[in-house]
Amino acid sequence: MYDIIIIGAGPAGLTAALYALRANKTVLLIEKATFGGQITFSPKIENYPGFEAVDGNALADSFFEQVTAQGAEFELEEATAIIDNGATKTVVTDCGEHEAKAVIIATGAKHRMLGAGNEENFAGNGISFCAVCDGAFYAGKEVIVVGGGNSALQEAILLSDLCSKVTVVQNLADFTGEKKLVDVLKSKPNTEFIFNTVIKEFIGEDELKGAKILNTETNEEKDIFFDGAFVAIGLAPDNKAFENVAALDKFGYVDSDESCLTKTAGVFTAGDCRKKAIRQITTATADGAVAALAACRYIDGM
Repeated sequence: MYDIIIIGAGPAGLTAALYALRANKTVLLIEKATFGGQITFSPKIENYPGFEAVDGNALADSFFEQVTAQGAEFELEEATAIIDNGATKTVVTDCGEHEAKAVIIATGAKHRMLGAGNEENFAGNGISFCAVCDGAFYAGKEVIVVGGGNSALQEAILLSDLCSKVTVVQNLADFTGEKKLVDVLKSKPNTEFIFNTVIKEFIGEDELKGAKILNTETNEEKDIFFDGAFVAIGLAPDNKAFENVAALDKFGYVDSDESCLTKTAGVFTAGDCRKKAIRQITTATADGAVAALAACRYIDGM
């Protein structure tokens, strides 16, 4: 029996573990993939306080080493369900079951991938998913933005102020984002738009050089060349397995209050899997602290 089980070991989950451990609670971290979450795809992070620049993997390792030094236990398993027993909760995984007095869901949200050739090879090494995080690395260079919704338009507008050229590649005949954003983007002199086009394959050996694109109307294929790519086709949370204890919005994000409490007493949430406006490392760590302290108060009041 643990005091708190945390599902997910990204910045939110690891911060929650740290705060819970410092409150003398026993903690089990359950992670199905990589300790550190999405930050491990960022080769250079420059917007996390305390570091002028830090490698994402190095920051993840630092988080993980800190919580394990404090006594956190961890399992590389996939959580498939949470059972509410009242005073206790059972977390079911692909390897068994674990019991706790409280649970924090910190499963994060993954950036949707295009499914193009070589995409995974260049993710974090030429292909980025956040202009706020990585745009400065491409100052004065040529980039593409893939997508046509509000997220893609906002990324392209930000990048147009940094890069020498921004080409937006959209698979539909027009943008799907707000007209105001479209107008702002079209007013930028260093932008270009390619419609009815998909990325077939990213080109390069050690470094990303460009992509092979396909016009879905004419079936014409050609190569385009650039220094970096920003994929902005949305995020995908992974909370479906927990909807019995946590209400989800229409996009699949967990609804919670300011203390990160879900609809179930003793079940909390933190980080990018939670319904919120901003998803950054700093907001994830803030959620982790809030959720952990709320979980500790809940346990202390039992």
